[in-house]
Amino acid sequence: MSELTDIQTLLQIMARLRGPQGGCPWDLEQDFASIAPYTVEEAYEVADAIDRNDLPDLKDELGDLLLQVVFHAQMASEQGAFDFGDVVASISNKMIRRHPHIFADAEVSDSDEVLANWDEIKRSERAAKGEQDGSALAGISRGLPEWLRATKLQSRAARTGFDWPDAVPVLDKLREEIDEVQAEFALAATGVDNHTRLQEELGDVLFVCANLARHAKVDSGTALRHANHKFERRFRAMEALAAAQGNAMSQLDLQQQEALWQQVKQQEKDAAK
Repeated sequence: MSELTDIQTLLQIMARLRGPQGGCPWDLEQDFASIAPYTVEEAYEVADAIDRNDLPDLKDELGDLLLQVVFHAQMASEQGAFDFGDVVASISNKMIRRHPHIFADAEVSDSDEVLANWDEIKRSERAAKGEQDGSALAGISRGLPEWLRATKLQSRAARTGFDWPDAVPVLDKLREEIDEVQAEFALAATGVDNHTRLQEELGDVLFVCANLARHAKVDSGTALRHANHKFERRFRAMEALAAAQGNAMSQLDLQQQEALWQQVKQQEKDAAK
């Protein structure tokens, strides 16, 4: 094989893994649908490495993500649909086409104009494919994580002027939606089956939260990832404290568990001083 830094080496490895004779049984069993969840997972692991500012891990995770591209390209090549070279050509052409201010004679004054041009070019591309959807929301993938899709829907709508002027009315809207959720919980407590309404109202709360994050210029996924990390860190510390006292968390009542939670929070505050 050629040098390990050569993309051809990775392509050859993938082709061998998928080879009918002597290939890996697991790799041979896979198809686009079965590999797709791994592709999504690897993208999240890249984001996690970036969030932790772990560059050695980022190198590894980017390699894992690249492998996903190579895997899909190999399967497509076996079907005669396209190969890795076609993938590279496609994205290269797209980047040149969507940056006319760099590769052609278009002029832009700031990044907002770059985004506006990008959206217009995408609309032209969809029209060229025969797509008839002229909505400002056209082209937003339904396969995105819903928090990301919510943000994209809101951002696209905002470019038409349909947006709150700042975060203050969004906070007001959030309070309104929380009141509606509270009313549905109160109704459910009376024995009324309103699960569908609860789902809808909770969805509204989450949608407004995504909008609030957008106005704060905070990525919803990053914010939630930090919250998850914080909860995990604190819960594990609670488990350690309980174990030091000779208890398992499941043996403690809620009041005792809450006391441990507050103890862990105080320890974090003290450590931060």
